[in-house]
Order: sequence, then C-alpha cells, then structure tokens
Amino acid sequence: MVDTLIIGAGISGLSLAYALHQDGRKVLLCERQERVGGNITTGKAGGFLWEEGPTSFTPTPALLKLAVDVGLREELVLADHRLPRFVYWKGQLLPVPMSPPSAVTSKLLSLSGKFRALVGALGFIPPAIGNHLSQQGGEETVAQFFKRHLGTEVAERLVAPFVSGVYAGDVHQLSARSAFRRIAQLENVGGGLVSGAILSRKQRQQQKPPTDPSLPTVRRGELGSFKEGLQSLPKAIASHLGENIKLNWTLTELRQTANQTYIAEFSTPEGSQQVEARTVVLTTPAYVTAELLHNLAPNASIALKEIPYPSVACVVLAYPDDALKFPLKGFGNLIPRGQGIRTLGTIWSSSLFPGRAPQGWQMLTNFIGGATDPEVGNLDNEQLVQAVHKDLQRVLLKKDVPPKAIAVHLWKRAIPQYTLGHHLRLAQINQDLAQLPGLYLCSNYTDGVSLGDCVQRAYDQLPIINKQLSIINDN
Repeated sequence: MVDTLIIGAGISGLSLAYALHQDGRKVLLCERQERVGGNITTGKAGGFLWEEGPTSFTPTPALLKLAVDVGLREELVLADHRLPRFVYWKGQLLPVPMSPPSAVTSKLLSLSGKFRALVGALGFIPPAIGNHLSQQGGEETVAQFFKRHLGTEVAERLVAPFVSGVYAGDVHQLSARSAFRRIAQLENVGGGLVSGAILSRKQRQQQKPPTDPSLPTVRRGELGSFKEGLQSLPKAIASHLGENIKLNWTLTELRQTANQTYIAEFSTPEGSQQVEARTVVLTTPAYVTAELLHNLAPNASIALKEIPYPSVACVVLAYPDDALKFPLKGFGNLIPRGQGIRTLGTIWSSSLFPGRAPQGWQMLTNFIGGATDPEVGNLDNEQLVQAVHKDLQRVLLKKDVPPKAIAVHLWKRAIPQYTLGHHLRLAQINQDLAQLPGLYLCSNYTDGVSLGDCVQRAYDQLPIINKQLSIINDN
C-alpha cells in the first residue's frame, strides 16, 4: 500500500513525486522506459552536447526552486537575454522586435502592418462574430484571434512561426482560448490587449508572493539549462527518490476497490507486480492515458483519444564556422509557413549556450514536421538530414558543406495540440474523473506544454492530493 502511485517519470511525474516525498508521503513512481525524463533527451559525444527534445526552459520560480532543492544551483546556465530572435521572411533573417522602439523600426512589418497592430492592441477591433464562429462552437482559432486583434501581418509573420516553434502546430486549427489562454483572456479583462495586460499586471502584482531570496536572480527573456544539459534535472530528482522509482514497469490494468483505493497491475522484468494505492496520478500522454482509463472512465478515454499529437523530428547538425553566412549570435530563427522552407525553425545551440560544440564548429538544432507537415513521420534519418540541410543552405549557409549529423530523433507523437474544442474535451474528462475520487491527471495536454508549466502543474496538484489523503485517513 502506498499513499500515491504516479505513472510516468517525465518531468511532471518526477516533480510531483519529489514534492510528495518531501512532504513525507509514501510514493511510488513507475516508468515503462528504462530511464527517467520522458522527452528530455540529452546527448554528449565528440565535444558536442545536444538536446533531442526540449532544448531549454524559461526559469520560472517553481522550476528554479526545484532545481535548487535537488542540488543543481551551481549547474544552472542562463543564455544572454539580449540575444536576438529572428524570423525568416522573403529571403531575409529579420530580428523579432522585443520592445516598442524596435517594433517601430522593425523591417518585419510594413508601416501599415505596424499601424494596424497598434490600433488593434489599443482595443479598436471588430467583434468576434460570423458564421465561421458559430460553426466553431463560438471559438476562434489562433489565426482568427490574432488577425482580428493585431492584423494579418502580425498573425502571419510573428504568431504563426511562434506557434510552429512552441506547439509544432497549425494556427488554423489551434484554439486561441486554449493555446493562448492568458492572452485571450485580456480582451475580457480590459476590452483590448494593452488595457487588459495593464489591468492583469496590476492584479498579479497584488497577488504576487514575495520573491524567494534563496533562488538565483534571472532577467526577463533569459532561457536556462544546465552545464551537462537538461537531463541533469530528471537525474537529480531521481537520485533523491531512490527506490521510490521503478523503471521498466508497464501499467497493464488499473481498477478501483470497494474501499475506494486502486489496484495497479504491472508487467516488470521480475514478472507481474501488484500495487495498491490510496491515490493515483497519471502523467502519461493523452493517448496512453486513454487506454489506461478505457474501463474506469470510458467518456474521458474517448475525449483523450481526440487530442492529436503530430510527428516532429529533431535534427541536430554541425558545420564549420566558415560555412555560415555570418557569425551566429542569437537564440535562433523561426520560419513562417509559405516561405518555401520545410524546417519549422533552428536553434543556434552553440550560440545560445557556449561550450556545446568544439572550437571552430557551430551546432544547429532543427525541428521539422508538426501539424502542417505530417509526411515527415514517413521519412528516414538520411532523408530528414538532407531536407534540413537543403533548408539551411538557403537560410544560414554560404557554401555547400556536407553537414556533420550529430543526432536525428523522430518523435512520432510529439506535442499535444490544443485544437478547437479542447476546453470541452477537458470538461468531459474532468466530469468523468469526478466519479473516481483519488484519481488525477497531471500532464502537458491540459494547460501548458513547457517544462515550467509541467513543474508548476505538479506543485499545484500537491495540496489536492494531500487533501484527499487526509480525507481517507479521517475515514
């Protein structure tokens, strides 16, 4: 018997297990793979250090606290917040405006595009009406929302490539209220994006907890990692959990008992194993969770199966310094669809975190595929390398030098898509799970896909689980 059984040792499961363990709860964390970390995959060879999944994180207070608590304070590295981001538009790499003055002088938007964005940001926007909205259940897609608020140029040249970079998604399919929840709410708060942002900021300042002096100081716009890569975090958490983690344990059945506990059956290297738990948390992807809940919560299972996960390939290539058009100094570049480039974007990894490539080399982490290019899932490694190399010849390379292929990782089911109707699917899931006290979901298909979102969501789950355990103990 354990207090909490957690399925899935990605960053969500690890963060929650660590928090419960620190609270003195008896926790068991089970993972079907032979390692912890989920999609966090760090490689190291030949003087190169690279990532094949998430490449960095926004240093949120929750994530920083977790890193410090597990002993990684001195391992933390932060990219220079002044490094520019670029968008490839009409054959040029143009810096993304990061401040009002830079927006005025930016070549990424035309004069009329800038004026349209300003007018819309101030709240002079058309209402969200029309037959298309009725057909979409009253929801706007990301493309529709930002086009209405900020104009076509911002939607195409800034928002669309951002969506490709974060979700590998399609702005014409994603729901604005789900994928950009905080921004979409600004209209309701203040009538426009600027006024809504001002009012929301005032509210957050009033509710903001005091700054934790024990945490490292970070600047707005900085991205973080660790000296030995992102995998340092899951490994450090796992070292604190010790025998509370079981690897190569595959959950085959989950059922509820008459005593409102749960019995979990596992297939393990030692044979079949059984665990009884007072509470259970599933941190697995939606399609895995759907199978696990097929009998316990059939309606939730159906809704979970409807959440799409497109294929995305991470292709890490390296080139000699003299093969590039210019010295790389920046975070990287994103590429809007319609530019004749298949690659979604490129992170200038050796510029972002120095020391990750041997002297004289530049390492580029490229992402290709996503919701707008499902055929990528059918390509082999060599085809993926050649597709990305062909794109880099147009964007970054000044001469045709064969790439050094560092790594190719095709994620067949990569990032959950918050498509139209996502909030209704979540409502159905929550309604079904309300009949199963003590069973919870904690994964990135609910309200945020970043590493910081995953850690914060796990911490938010802690008081809910502790409350349920208290109720069980009282009974």
